[in-house]
Amino acid sequence: MGSGRLGRGVALAGLAALGWGCGYALSAGAGRLPAGAEQVFVRPFENRTADAEAGALVATALRQELGRRGADAGPAARARIEGVVEGSSSGPSSPGGAVWRLALQVHARLLVDDKLVAEHRATPGEDWLAGQDVLESEGRRRLALRRAAEAAARELVERFELP
Repeated sequence: MGSGRLGRGVALAGLAALGWGCGYALSAGAGRLPAGAEQVFVRPFENRTADAEAGALVATALRQELGRRGADAGPAARARIEGVVEGSSSGPSSPGGAVWRLALQVHARLLVDDKLVAEHRATPGEDWLAGQDVLESEGRRRLALRRAAEAAARELVERFELP
């Protein structure tokens, strides 16, 4: 190993030590969830919207978000998240209707051993451009719905995590 590489390695190690000394650290999200919720099962979400796939999209996005944190589990887990997609709306958000806004209203509850630990609401919104025809517009609206579901999942898991 050349002295340049060794010097860079020492410098990086020093920066890492300095960062940890200031309270910065890399941590997995599963360690930040409440006690008993280290592994969480996500039940299918009830869907009260006209978007047939909204409940499934939110539940899937929550499973993926928990998976990134190493906390996704099956039905035997002590903890579970259940909830409802209470509403979805979309409408033009710019003059002339070139840009549309889709908004979701999601309510989720975190239970450990069948006891309510926390509940939160998320109301993410996503903009999308109207297409040149109905099919293109619908495709873009569905992508916005998927992105809103992912944003809801991120927001909910972050709120369930301990500070």
